[in-house]
Amino acid sequence: MYSYIEGKLTEKNPAFVVVDCNGIGYMINISLNTFSKLKDKDHFRLLTHLAIKNEATTPVGFVLYGFADQEERNLFRQLISVSGVGNSTALLMLSSLTPEKLYSAIIHNNPSVLQSVKGIGAKSAQRIIIDLKDKLEKWEISPEIISVTHNTNKDEALSGLTVLGFNKIASEKALNKILEKHGADLPVEVLIKEALKIL
Repeated sequence: MYSYIEGKLTEKNPAFVVVDCNGIGYMINISLNTFSKLKDKDHFRLLTHLAIKNEATTPVGFVLYGFADQEERNLFRQLISVSGVGNSTALLMLSSLTPEKLYSAIIHNNPSVLQSVKGIGAKSAQRIIIDLKDKLEKWEISPEIISVTHNTNKDEALSGLTVLGFNKIASEKALNKILEKHGADLPVEVLIKEALKIL
């Protein structure tokens, strides 16, 4: 329903932020990882995930979760696909571990890292690894990729390349290589031109 929400951060703390978007304040739950990336910002774009909360003790409601980058949101969505891992647990995992550490623990079959998160026991850790290892191995997450993910020029360049018919994953890898080599300040046009040399 909502892909992202961008606006003025009117309230922020390690658990949630309030984003003023055209006079409407959206309360969005976040991880500590995301909080660390926006705590010095007054204006920010958060990628979002909308969950429907339907519990016996509370009326049906909508809960928004926000993420500083695509990798973190993807990890969150993968985690909640595992039986027994709810939204709160997934967010806690992303607050306790960086996305790259979480990714690494899963693909390298390291349940002890997952068990370091409060509430994750041996069975849950093994279930997460069994369910997600094969899926995440295709991602190739690295600290470098995560550090350059929230880049408006990169996002626009990626959109342009996919419109031109190039594979999104291959295009993103090419853009990450360029950004790692030349820095994050390249204009959209230059990013696309350089990516076309690689693709």
